[in-house]
Amino acid sequence: MDDDLDGVLEGVSARLRALRQQRDATLAELSAATGISVSTLSRLESGQRRPTLELLLPLARVHQVPLDELVGAPSSADPRLHPKPIERGGMTMWPLTRRPGGVQAYRALIPPGLRAEPEQQSHEGYEWMYVLSGRLRLLLGEHDLVLLPGEVVEFDTHVPHWFGNTGDVPAEVLVLFGPQGERMHVRARPRGA
Repeated sequence: MDDDLDGVLEGVSARLRALRQQRDATLAELSAATGISVSTLSRLESGQRRPTLELLLPLARVHQVPLDELVGAPSSADPRLHPKPIERGGMTMWPLTRRPGGVQAYRALIPPGLRAEPEQQSHEGYEWMYVLSGRLRLLLGEHDLVLLPGEVVEFDTHVPHWFGNTGDVPAEVLVLFGPQGERMHVRARPRGA
């Protein structure tokens, strides 16, 4: 039993160091964000200090990872996602990714006639939208587009934008949103113009 516990704890140290390095954060910056001293963080990452729940909870919050992922808990037998829907302005979105940060995927359902009054907004990030069903109206800067099933759009969210359903049936859309600088990497493109 102790060997199993020691193995789990060793893995936590490596994961903590990797998460901090992925964020390109210093121990001092992580200390400021969590309230945990630099020396304690250093000892946690080197395996010289046993992680406790009191230390792991703020670290999981700052790194934006679930606690079970931080400690390397085995995944459940059910690999499917069971996301809780998010309601915003009558639109329902289901998160399709578990890990916070980086590119996030959502399935969005926009009821007919919803968001009929366009008010463009801009913010940090980059967005991709793929219409599964229905009609999606997208105002993107000076462009007014109606996207049909099978059509996709990608744009920098610094450009003022608004989207809504202009059809008489619900619009179902896959949305990928990434923080600024996160872009899709297309490895194969169709031939032609």
